[in-house]
Amino acid sequence: MVEKNVKITVVDDDVLVTKTLKNLLMLEGYEHVEAFNHPQEALEYLKLEEQDLIISDFIMPDMNGIEFLKEAQNIQPECTQILLTGYADKENAIRAINETGIFKYIEKPWQNKDLTLNIKNGVERTKLKKQLKEKITELEAANAELEKYSKNLESMVEEKTKEIIETTTKLKTIFDNCADGIVIFDKNYKILTINPMTTELFGLGEDLILGKNFFELVINEKNQKVFDILKENKYPYLRNFSLINYKDEKKIPIELSLSPVFNETHNFYIAVIHNVTLQKENERLRDDFMATLTHDLRTPLQAAISGLEFILNKSLGETTEEQNLFLKTMKESNEDMLGLVNALLEVYRYESGKLFLCKTQFCINTLIKKCAKELEILFEGRKVIFNFEDEEFIINADINEIRRVLTNLISNALKHSECADEIVISTYKKDKSAFVNVKDNGIGLSKQDADNLFKRFSQGTARKKSCSTGLGLYLSRQIIEAHNGKIWVNSEEGKGSEFIFELKGTIVENRTLI
Repeated sequence: MVEKNVKITVVDDDVLVTKTLKNLLMLEGYEHVEAFNHPQEALEYLKLEEQDLIISDFIMPDMNGIEFLKEAQNIQPECTQILLTGYADKENAIRAINETGIFKYIEKPWQNKDLTLNIKNGVERTKLKKQLKEKITELEAANAELEKYSKNLESMVEEKTKEIIETTTKLKTIFDNCADGIVIFDKNYKILTINPMTTELFGLGEDLILGKNFFELVINEKNQKVFDILKENKYPYLRNFSLINYKDEKKIPIELSLSPVFNETHNFYIAVIHNVTLQKENERLRDDFMATLTHDLRTPLQAAISGLEFILNKSLGETTEEQNLFLKTMKESNEDMLGLVNALLEVYRYESGKLFLCKTQFCINTLIKKCAKELEILFEGRKVIFNFEDEEFIINADINEIRRVLTNLISNALKHSECADEIVISTYKKDKSAFVNVKDNGIGLSKQDADNLFKRFSQGTARKKSCSTGLGLYLSRQIIEAHNGKIWVNSEEGKGSEFIFELKGTIVENRTLI
């Protein structure tokens, strides 16, 4: 297909030839064809219009074709030129072509097919020459820029090299003098590099540590599925690990912070080993103090509650209505305090690892309904919708601890969503794991509140504080994690909250209750 914007100039002193060529070219689809019978007129036109092809006769009276094409080449050097010549002029034409670099010569009389093919090739040649000139111009500009930057390259390289050396020196100083152990290991957990603190922690020489499997050197106290954690979390922080100092024959509690470096050139992990001996000792002293304090508080609180109940039951005689109200308020305050003391004791038991789960097989849906029934006093006209995938949903877990979690989630859904008219409790199964979902359509939580919700002493939201202990959801998390599960919340402000917990591998397929 012929390009519409192609421009061709035809020069011949014979009017019949120019007309014939112009008509032929127009029939071939070339729309911009100019014909001249005088070479000088053609040269003047070439100064004004850029052409893609020039076709000229060889023998002309005022100026022969070679002379004309030389002048035309000076005006438009990229334009392709074709010379028309008779048989008798063939040798002169060939010599002239070799001297001037004309693209083709065509003998008269010509074959139309041969002529149109050469014209098409000539136009394409001009197009390629123009493109080549553009590329050369671009290359020259690029070379100029490169030369400009090359002048300062040496100083830039020197400056950057100095910066790299300074940065490397700083990093090495940090690496060598870091108070934590630093270990670099590959994707197969083979240790590649360690810092001096690592050798101090293990009490071994570098030669005895390098090449070892990192997770065979450290002790996984709670048999965590480390490799699953590494796949699920980009920057995992692992607690409940320890290592042996072989020099002092001591067990050291540690926490691990892992960072993967996976790209085209690197494929390894960086592990920071933090010695938490002092932290663990402080936690033990604190927890022992709390356990002793709360334990010592339980007896007088229980005695006070029993005494108040004794008076309210009129065992010591009649009391006035005002006295009853005052005594009842005192009793409720003491019961709240006793609840706080019990919650603190439960938290201590879980954190110290002194609580052992008593697992039995039971129907989780039946337990949910019982918990909802016990909390009816909080409903105040709202309703609970049960959405159970399987009515006889049997799991193997500690029923009393799961009851504690359910009671906490349902009561929270009711207390913290006064504007909600209902809550939905759902259960479903997936890959031998049981899922429980407690959803309300209340005020919801911000992302910041949701992130802090399961931490110790977290109370309510930033907008509304609760008078609770802040231990309920923290204790719920401890219970679920003790069952090798996890608990989380999906929430959005103004759209309610959805608390979900998963109990992994607890589903009982044979449904035999004990």
